[in-house]
Parts: sequence; C-alpha cells; structure tokens
Amino acid sequence: MDIVNYFFQVLFIKSSIHNNLISTKNVYLAVIFFKFSHSYESIVIIPYFCNSIIHLGFIYFPLSMMNSDFLQIKLNNRLIDLSTPIVMGIVNVTPDSFYMGSRYRSDKTILQAVEHMLIDGASIIDIGGYSTRPSAEAISQEEEIERLSEGTEMILKKFPEVIISVDTFRSGVARHMVDNYCVAMINDVGGGTLDDMMFETIADCQVAYVLMHMRGTPQSMQSHAHTQYEDIVPDVLQFLEKRLAQLRLLGVHDVVIDPGFGFAKTMDQNYQLLSNLEYFKELNVPILAGMSRKSMLTKLLDIDAVEALNATTAANMLALAGGASILRVHDVREAAQTIAIYKKYIEMKDSE
Repeated sequence: MDIVNYFFQVLFIKSSIHNNLISTKNVYLAVIFFKFSHSYESIVIIPYFCNSIIHLGFIYFPLSMMNSDFLQIKLNNRLIDLSTPIVMGIVNVTPDSFYMGSRYRSDKTILQAVEHMLIDGASIIDIGGYSTRPSAEAISQEEEIERLSEGTEMILKKFPEVIISVDTFRSGVARHMVDNYCVAMINDVGGGTLDDMMFETIADCQVAYVLMHMRGTPQSMQSHAHTQYEDIVPDVLQFLEKRLAQLRLLGVHDVVIDPGFGFAKTMDQNYQLLSNLEYFKELNVPILAGMSRKSMLTKLLDIDAVEALNATTAANMLALAGGASILRVHDVREAAQTIAIYKKYIEMKDSE
C-alpha cells in the first residue's frame, strides 16, 4: 500500500431508516472514501436502532465491487447486453441546439428521424427539450415538459417498443416523464448538481441514470472559473466516483457514467479525458461517450458542425478503444458501422 497517496474524505448522505420502536427518522450515513495508490475503497458507517438506542455499524464496501454486471443495464425491464457497444440517437425538440441537423420541430420530422435511427441501429432514443449548448437560453420547467411530452407521446404512439432516454437535469421533469410515459432512462448533464432532488427522484422512480460530469450551468460552464482543474482526469473520476456511491446507497443500480465532453472543459481537457478514458473503467459501470459534432472536433479542425461527421467517427473509434459502451450521436448509421468495425478488429486481435 502506498501510504503517500492515502487520503480520505467524508460524505454525508441523507437517508431514512424505519424501526419498529421508533418512527421513521432522518439520519445520516457517513461514507469514508480512502485511496491506496490508484484503488478507491470505502467504509460505510450505518446508524441503526436497538432497544431505542442508536448504534453505529461499520461496513467495508469496496467500490470496485459495487456493480459486477457492468456489461448489462436494465431498461424498461429489459436487460440490455453491453458486451458489444450500442448507439444512442439524439433527438432534440428544441429550436436552438448547437447542431441544426438535430433540431426536430414538426411531427413529421421527429417521426422520420426516429424511424431512420431505429432502422440504422439505434438501441436508445435520447430526447431533449432544453438546449445545453454553451450560453444556451434557459427555459422554464413547464416549457421543457411541454416540449418533451409532445415529442415522446408521438414517438411512443408510432414506436411503442422504443427505449427512450430523456435528457434533463430537472427532477420535476424526470418524474413527469417517468410517471406519464414510462421512459427508461434519465440523462442528466448536471450529474445531480443542478437539482438536489434528482438522485432521490431517480431512486424513487427506479429508472436507469446517466451520471455526467459538469461544473456550473449550461450558461456558465465554459467560464474560466469552471474550467480550472488541479488534474482533469482524476478530478472528473473522483467526482463521478463519489456521486456513484451516493446513488448506490440510495438503491440506484443501473447507472452509466459520462465524463462530459464539452461541458466545463477546454479543448485540450476534452482530449485529455478521451486519451485516458480507460481509467474510467475502474468504476465498473458502462461509459457513455458524447462527442458528436462538438466543438472539441470543429475547433481543432477549423470546420463547422455540419462538416464534422468524419471527425465524429474518428473520435468515436478512439472512445470505443478506451472502453465506451454507448455512443451518443446524431448520425446513427455511421456510429453503428464504427462499432461493427471495432468489434471485428477486437475479434481478430483476440484470436491471434
């Protein structure tokens, strides 16, 4: 054990414990995180009641054992195999998403887009009603719900078996969409930082959850203050690890992590994360890579989003090599082809 690298942090997670002798009470679970070399572990301090007296129990809880079935995820009571990566298609029912080709405002264009994505190989459709591009205009929760409800209802009517993910950072929106449309997944760009009730809502709704790293808000995330890191890779990894532990303690099991390409990151920081993506496999959960037509590609190549399909394909191949299980893209067919080529490459490499 490398004592030099030893450190610990205490995180208090509000929970509720019911006891026959004492009514339901709010208590706190203390989770001590510590690290030896590159391995994170934890001890959970659990209060419990006996003869009306509160006691403390201690459980050694290796984070590396939190989810052994990391190549599967349950979506709408269907177990999805992720041993071969899958594609998530992007459908934005917004007028101001950064890529014009992903904006679908009429009923016809929405349904056509979803149909083409499903034919081309999308396993999940990710629908968003709030643009999270840098400096995007904020909208009310009511308007976001209205946009999402109209689009989702239309999609489910024509494609009742489709697996839908909702892109939102608001717990109220998440609950509405799960309660009314039985969506399978909530894709939260804020990783629970933009709404304190998000984690409890996900636990209560028992849906899959995409935990993404971001600092600030969509309006402020690219400011200098939010792109300053001591060390981008361990900083993002530590953020995801701690919040994953909170979700586990709340009983949320189907979690996907997303390092948040383009969210509170400079161009160089995005490529640092991409080149070190394999380290995120230590968390033993699926990794989602969302780089489709983003500025980390267009700024480097001095092109616009319309011209960035080839760059997206190249970035997606690198993400697959780093361990990504889900590619979130605007162009499903090309992403599915990228996965097929990568799969064949690995198959031949493993047979040598």
